[in-house]
Amino acid sequence: VWDEHLGYLPSVLKVLNVPASSQMLVFSKTSFQRDRISPATPRAVFFNDDVYVGYVPGSPLLEFSMADPKLGGVFYGFENVRTNQPRFVRTDNCLECHAGAKTMGVPGHLIRSFATDERGVPDLLSGGELITHRTPLADRWGGWFVTGTHGSQTHRGNLIGTADLAQQHREPNFAGNKATLADLPPPFDTSRYLVPTSDIVALMVVEHQVHLHNFLTRLNYEATIQLKAYGHCNYIKSPLEAFLRYLLFVEETPLTSPISGSAEFAAAFMAGGPKDSRGRSLRELDLRTRLFRYPCSYLIQSESFQALPPELKTRIYHRLWSILTGEDTGKEWECLTPSDRQAIREILIETLPNLPSYWKL
Repeated sequence: VWDEHLGYLPSVLKVLNVPASSQMLVFSKTSFQRDRISPATPRAVFFNDDVYVGYVPGSPLLEFSMADPKLGGVFYGFENVRTNQPRFVRTDNCLECHAGAKTMGVPGHLIRSFATDERGVPDLLSGGELITHRTPLADRWGGWFVTGTHGSQTHRGNLIGTADLAQQHREPNFAGNKATLADLPPPFDTSRYLVPTSDIVALMVVEHQVHLHNFLTRLNYEATIQLKAYGHCNYIKSPLEAFLRYLLFVEETPLTSPISGSAEFAAAFMAGGPKDSRGRSLRELDLRTRLFRYPCSYLIQSESFQALPPELKTRIYHRLWSILTGEDTGKEWECLTPSDRQAIREILIETLPNLPSYWKL
């Protein structure tokens, strides 16, 4: 269905089950549509567990990508021009940036944080090449608009040009803790966007998600190669241990103040995914001292995880069981409390299909 103001965007989001409340606005010129992106016309990004959508007001093109269970990031264009037969067209142009060291050497996605000038041109020497749940909040969201409250914690969002960066140095958080886009200086027309937020919680969730998707793709590639070469994947130990540390949020940056964002996004996100018989879910948000209440990624329940070679999943399940039961007494797992381990174990037993029988004994 064509919308006179937003084109096919609302209808396509609905068909793909991508919540409008996941909207995040980026004004740094870091997309192939960089000529159309600026603080006056930021690019909106929407997402669910598997799909990402990009929209720039006035552009005749919507951007789409998905996390394919075996291929990794796959990219599409969709003409946002009224027509009788709108269609997706696969493109490889995005792989110039989305298939390299920053995406773990596989086609994937990434979040970056750079200082920009007044036009949104990023200073590529000013920030992080890769933002994940391990990145301190003070280093996140350069080049992004950010709505939501975060207490005394600082971030780099909402800072446009050298004057804002200098004022941030003098007055930390002068541009932070903004409930909606209306609370920001009015550099752009918010009526051209679906919702009045660029949600801080959505940003935190997607930063965790995109890197774990890349991890899953990398493990799938590695295991497939080793199985074909050797008939086993015994040489995948180091990447596997790194994956488990990320899956279980071992190196997550702790929150020092509560985070509060869009109630609509939080509700939509937590409503997805399976729950156990006590109503618990890996998607439950904490937002007081950490992102999630139960420190195990919800993507373990995703199609991308299930698509891993069975031999690799057998190794993952064995290591997870050892960690979650306390058999593995390594110091790297000390941040997981006994109650955390028990809750994660119980949730997975009820919600994760095809677990080995010893989990249920």
